[in-house]
Amino acid sequence: MSGRRRWRTVGGLLAAAVLMVGAAPGVSAGAVGAGGAAGVPSVVSVDAGSVPAVGTDWGAPGPYAVSVEVGIVHTFYRPQDLGQSGKPHPVIIWGNGTGAVPAVYSSLLRHWASHGFIVAAANTPTSNYAISMRLGIDVLEQRNADSSSPYHRKVDLAHIGSAGHSQGGAAAVNAAIDPRVITAVPIQPGPLTDPDLMDEPVFYLAGQQDRIVWPVLVKGMYQDSDHVPAVYGEVRGAGHLDSIGDGGDFRAPATAWFRYWLMGDGAAGRMFFGPDCGYCTDSALWSGWERNAAALRLSAPTA
Repeated sequence: MSGRRRWRTVGGLLAAAVLMVGAAPGVSAGAVGAGGAAGVPSVVSVDAGSVPAVGTDWGAPGPYAVSVEVGIVHTFYRPQDLGQSGKPHPVIIWGNGTGAVPAVYSSLLRHWASHGFIVAAANTPTSNYAISMRLGIDVLEQRNADSSSPYHRKVDLAHIGSAGHSQGGAAAVNAAIDPRVITAVPIQPGPLTDPDLMDEPVFYLAGQQDRIVWPVLVKGMYQDSDHVPAVYGEVRGAGHLDSIGDGGDFRAPATAWFRYWLMGDGAAGRMFFGPDCGYCTDSALWSGWERNAAALRLSAPTA
């Protein structure tokens, strides 16, 4: 079955998913396969010397004080002193779950800002089509070009990621259709999306005990992303609401993913790629973990 047909079938099972009962997948031994010689994609081209070191505790706060700007369409979470490292800041655009607003996820979004990201969170409680999320990039482009703005020449528009939870997780995939977005982290994503339309590296996060977006549905999206480097992580014991607030156990791996793809942080990349990837055998965190063939071909970064 083709990837596109397979996902339509999986999406059509959403209504029946609440009736499905099955054992959660175990951490796959095959997921630890050897990294290939293809190397790290050229998209990771940030000057690693501009990334403040944070060790490997990706769930700990970063080195930046955080400022929050609440607007009509977006809420921006950003380092208080933009450009203090002399380098521009990469961007994460965010989509909320159904009926939610950025304040519901404020601690997670502040966490990313503390690591040096500018987070453009769409205020809409219905984010699925990612219109407001993509508009956040437009706003930052304008501010980056405005000499009177504190964002002037401080936004790294070449390194933009999308993320979201539930309905916003589907929106993270939909937003990645935009050529300005280079990677995505859908957290417990809803079904109204088509992974075949995106061509960026993607990290799918599911919750083992999620009874709203069942792991099997997220796994279907992952399997449908066989045309790009894709990783699937199922957080042990997590329900659908465990990712709100500070992100719970979803926070650290999502932060590591963005630090690698948007900042070129080699230590973060080694959590995902190569034969000795840090997350591959972490059965305390994951009830399920897989990397597809495209991801397995990526070597662990050395920088």
